[in-house]
Amino acid sequence: MIELFQAEWCPASRRVRQRLTELGIDYVNRQVPVDREARALLRDAVGADTIPALRLENGAAIVGEDNILAYLGEHFDESREAEAHRERAAEMRGSFLERRVFAM
Repeated sequence: MIELFQAEWCPASRRVRQRLTELGIDYVNRQVPVDREARALLRDAVGADTIPALRLENGAAIVGEDNILAYLGEHFDESREAEAHRERAAEMRGSFLERRVFAM
């Protein structure tokens, strides 16, 4: 199974998660500590301490949002649900931003 090493606070990680969802790819989500010094598991798994990082089923690793998105674009076709996922994500981001503006 593909593993995504990421953090919820990381915008690049969010974009990769969104793309994996659009493509209909199942994956295991691995949370990474904020402190780079505490990322021994990540370094052991992918040879870097940068997120997002994707470890493929064959053990190969792809590090960085641009590299991951390029790989996904070359190796996977979009699911029929991709556009619906994009629309829903945009809708939810808009609702979140509206709630924040009205809360201020």
